[in-house]
Amino acid sequence: MPLKAFRGPKVWLWRWRRNPLKRRADVVEAWVVLGAWLLTVLAGVAAGLVAAGTVERGLARERAAWRPVVAHVVARAPGTSPAHRHATAGERVWAKVGWTVADGSTRTGQVRVEPGSRAGTPVTVWTDPQGRLVSRPASASEAAFRGNLIGCLVGVSAAAVPLVGGLALRGRLERRRMRAWDTEWARLGPQWGRMV
Repeated sequence: MPLKAFRGPKVWLWRWRRNPLKRRADVVEAWVVLGAWLLTVLAGVAAGLVAAGTVERGLARERAAWRPVVAHVVARAPGTSPAHRHATAGERVWAKVGWTVADGSTRTGQVRVEPGSRAGTPVTVWTDPQGRLVSRPASASEAAFRGNLIGCLVGVSAAAVPLVGGLALRGRLERRRMRAWDTEWARLGPQWGRMV
């Protein structure tokens, strides 16, 4: 016979129904389960939304502040020129480039360029407001994807805290209830033997 036959039909929200056999521990456990679920959902959603919004706003600030600048290769880049090589398309090497910032001073830095690029070859680089090299800023769609991904990860992590706490508290209540049953059984169990 399947185990389900011994359990009886599943009754939804049984902890909230009136029942003469319901103990105080059942009521406490019902509130713990409800509170843990509510906190899990609220913490996960709130933390996820805040994290996603923060990431997207930060990336939008970068898009607004960072500017493309034309830099020039300072010395011939290592490798053979693109016309004479048979390497994989998109292969790049590090080379020193120089550019002029808004105040008229020149800066230099290392960026990836085509192998064999000659001195003076123009290269587009991205700079921050201080003229320092930065990576290309994320597009609006990339920012939305990153924000959603990080929001989901943060939301799941935040939701795990009240969920694990609720499970731990429920386990503690279960152990306390089992000890109480053991105490009652030790007191009443021997009396059943006398009646038979």
